[in-house]
Amino acid sequence: MRTLYHFWLCPFSRKVRIALGEKSLPFELVFEKYWQRREEFLHLNPAGQVPVLVEEDGRALAESSAIVEYLDEAYPDRLLIGFDATARAEARRLAAWFDLKFHHEVTRNLLDEKLLKRFMGMGEPSSEAIRAGRANLRAHLAYVAYLTERRNWLAGDDFSVADLAAAAHLSCLDYLGDVPWDDHETVKDWYVRIKSRPSFRPLLADHIPGLAPPRHYADLDF
Repeated sequence: MRTLYHFWLCPFSRKVRIALGEKSLPFELVFEKYWQRREEFLHLNPAGQVPVLVEEDGRALAESSAIVEYLDEAYPDRLLIGFDATARAEARRLAAWFDLKFHHEVTRNLLDEKLLKRFMGMGEPSSEAIRAGRANLRAHLAYVAYLTERRNWLAGDDFSVADLAAAAHLSCLDYLGDVPWDDHETVKDWYVRIKSRPSFRPLLADHIPGLAPPRHYADLDF
């Protein structure tokens, strides 16, 4: 069985989970406390980070963008990175926007402070970082609103890796109750369409021990 090593609220793990679902590829989830740096896990990915996808023949693939690129090339029936050069460039640009800029300015300041510090025993969360993350989130949501007001999906006409990356990050923050959806109706409408996709629904069943999501988290219509 294909295996994905992941962490519950790791946006990069969620991105790969959605991609596997879009490809209708069966897989088994293995929860990995990657900060413990298990020797067996480091053999799969010397960087010691999730996600890691182990194919049925034992090949191990790491780093979410590389995994999605691999899936698109190995299983091309349902393309996620675009159908022509321009569409692929835009999808990759926006995926990188969320995986780099959004992650640095928003996800790390909220998710790392409010959740990962507790798991890793790294002390109390920084209220300054949390305030910065919430302020940055509003600016990023304004950009997502700009895109959703002008396009069917974030990168254009078709659902793509841009939507995977954005939904993965926002779903983690939504679990924490940090996304002000009502401030941007077009973004909320886009996310409702994401939540209804069969590839995304398993994420809505995630429950972290001792930390319940808000009531709307698993509601397909909010």
